Amino acid sequence: MKTSHKRIVLSLAIGAAFAGGYGLHDHLGIGGARAATAMGESVISAPEAPRTGISLPDFSAIAAVQGPAVVNISVSGTMKSTAADLYDIDPDSPFFDFFRGFGIPGHPGRGERIPTHGLGSGFIVSPDGIVLTNAHVIADADEVMVKLTDKREFKAKVIGQDKQTDVAVLRIDATNLPTVKIGNPERARVGEWVVAIGSPFGFENSVTAGIISAKSRTLPDEGYVPFMQTDVAINPGNSGGPLINSSGEVIGINSQIFSRSGGYQGLSFAIPINVAMDIEQQLLTKGKVRRGRLGVSIQEVSQGLADSFGLDKPRGALVSSVDAGSPAAKAGIQPGDVILKFNGKEIESSSQLPAMVGSVAPGSEVRMEIWRQGSTRELRASVGEMKNLAARDAKDSTAAKSTGKLGLDVRPLTGEEKGQVDGGRGLVVEDVGDGPAARAGIQPGDVILAANGERVSSIEQLRKQVERAGKTVAVLVQRGEHKMFVPVKIG
Repeated sequence: MKTSHKRIVLSLAIGAAFAGGYGLHDHLGIGGARAATAMGESVISAPEAPRTGISLPDFSAIAAVQGPAVVNISVSGTMKSTAADLYDIDPDSPFFDFFRGFGIPGHPGRGERIPTHGLGSGFIVSPDGIVLTNAHVIADADEVMVKLTDKREFKAKVIGQDKQTDVAVLRIDATNLPTVKIGNPERARVGEWVVAIGSPFGFENSVTAGIISAKSRTLPDEGYVPFMQTDVAINPGNSGGPLINSSGEVIGINSQIFSRSGGYQGLSFAIPINVAMDIEQQLLTKGKVRRGRLGVSIQEVSQGLADSFGLDKPRGALVSSVDAGSPAAKAGIQPGDVILKFNGKEIESSSQLPAMVGSVAPGSEVRMEIWRQGSTRELRASVGEMKNLAARDAKDSTAAKSTGKLGLDVRPLTGEEKGQVDGGRGLVVEDVGDGPAARAGIQPGDVILAANGERVSSIEQLRKQVERAGKTVAVLVQRGEHKMFVPVKIG
């Protein structure tokens, strides 16, 4: 996990903090103890104490076998910085703009490049040098070094990375390397013991353990990954390392934590290894990742909605809108339908559907069971391809213009992109710089649909809405298939 990046997410609330480990102690009973009487002759057997039935797991074999295939990753590069960033000045402070504009004598000022360094983990999946890690570990790196447990170091080549799943594939020039054993995360059970091996804070090949807390978790802006939640101690530097089950099989890649302090607080999230291996194969064979697209907006089915639709319980994904001309529209899906099954797999929560659709190869035919007007029916659809609206290179973005107070560069949608955006209107974010929009979380590749409730299709329209706003403007953003309102402070 790069210590200078944002992969640590703030948790909502923590009621109490607990120190120590998992509290499991092996209370050994005293069986067959001999006690002599004062006469020295009679011997009495003490009653056997009841056993707890709890035994501590031993992970030493897993550490010994899998440890050699876990690597330490160090990256170096440069990034734009400001004096405000260097001194961690609160963006809401009245001194923030002063420092970022003028800099500090003897230190880099606004817009200058400064060297950066980061640490992370990874693991070898092929004896000829293929290494998996997180995309955020190697993001923006000029050089990536991989260090093995035998102290050998190699300069790695980045084969490819997929930011939407946070998976990256590296190659090092070595052979006959130890590899991990790949498992099946779908067989993992909540409450099952798991082990993480990585380099927290640079402490190489550290082993931590815990249990799987939940499965198929969806995090903000991470709709394509059904995360496994664990309470394994994961800290900065653990990112990219393996999550291993009690059989010694890798079932996930440790990726994120929820934390208020920046360190472990009992909420860790791992990418299922089957998701990562699919990304690896696409990057190795095709050089890019292709995802399926259905063309619907969905929401969770609450108890009230289930009652109104006549469902036996809250389940499935409720279709709130269907894109015109999309695979869903051609298949006959309508707003108000509840998708209950996708390719034979039941959908308990709407958050499961994006990952299911995204994992399907574009052009493939899928079967869906839907609930409509009190009965089920089956539909078939030919899945389309999710286009990447990521920002183009600056030299190809002559049409992009700054929006002033928001501090970002945008451009109109191309003809192809209009078909992927609700209503066919909006502006693609090319660059966010370090202004108010960036601080609010807007990213390159986002599509701005509206500002303060008014749809925008031109840069001038967006500027006018921003000028009319007060201290905050509510920007409606589409990211992939998801929409969200982002409040941007401009006052």
